[in-house]
Parts: sequence; structure tokens; C-alpha cells
Amino acid sequence: MTTPSVKELFLGFAKIGILGFGGVGPLARHIIVEERKWLDDEEYATVLGIGQILPGANTINACVMIGDRFQGKLGAIVCVLGIMLIPCVVVILLAVVYDQFASIPQVHIALIGASAAAAGMILGLWLKMLSKLKNQLSDYLIIGITIACIAIFHLPFFPSLIALVPISIIITWVLRR
Repeated sequence: MTTPSVKELFLGFAKIGILGFGGVGPLARHIIVEERKWLDDEEYATVLGIGQILPGANTINACVMIGDRFQGKLGAIVCVLGIMLIPCVVVILLAVVYDQFASIPQVHIALIGASAAAAGMILGLWLKMLSKLKNQLSDYLIIGITIACIAIFHLPFFPSLIALVPISIIITWVLRR
């Protein structure tokens, strides 16, 4: 693993922001883990997992943690600028163009197709990450309990999260001793 410079962090996250427009998760993993080798799969999954429970976008949270890890506060700022600056400009330009063509039915159909593609990319990312992690019985048990609480028993997300954190810690501690 290499320690990237501030310039390398900016360029790496700018590439993620530009190429992963609308769905940066799969591309972020590819660039951070496979291409630049800044983190391995387990470290990336950990950073992304922490990013998901924090308020805000999980990839932005992850880029702040990665930037801070390698270059401190400046690295965190540079990573956020890298991943956000160009896409923000593009969104503004797209909004201007969309305003002109929004009433055309084919534009609506194209946006539905793009949404489906983004959902597929996210699903593919998680399947790829799961296949490379060393999952243990405790992991599957926690996943099963989480799915049961939210999908089967329809419990609200936040109370489920608060209840499942200590349960997960206990399950992991007991099963991995």
C-alpha cells in the first residue's frame, strides 16, 4: 500500500467524481482498492461501512476518512473537492439542458433506464465486496437479524440500528472467542 500525496488524492477522487457520475460506489472501490491500492478490500469495506452509518453520503464520508488517514485535514478537504467539484458543475449544466428538454417523453424513459443501471452497479459492488471478505457465522447471523427486524417485522431503521449495535457486538464477541 502506498501513501498518496495531496495531489494524488485530489486527482484520484476527481477521477471518481467525473467517471462515476451518478453512482460513484463501484468506481470508487475500483480506483481506491484495485487501481491505486490505497486500501485493501477489508479496509475499504470498513471505511465504507463507517461512512454509511454517519450522516451524509457514504462515499463522501469515506473520502473524508481516506483523505484524513493519508494527509490529515488537508487531505480530507482535497478529497471532498476532488469528488464534488466537477460533478457539481456538470449537474448545473445538465439542469440547464434538462430544463429545455424535460417535456420530451424519451428523456423520461432514458432517466428511468439510467436509474436501473445505477441500482445494478450498486448491487454488483456489494456482491463483489462480499465475495472477497472473510465472512464468518457471526456476520451472517447479524445480517439475518437485521433483515428480519427491518424487512419482516417492519421495525423502523433508527431504533433497529440502536438495538442491533450492542446485539452485534455480543454475538461477535461470543462466536469469535
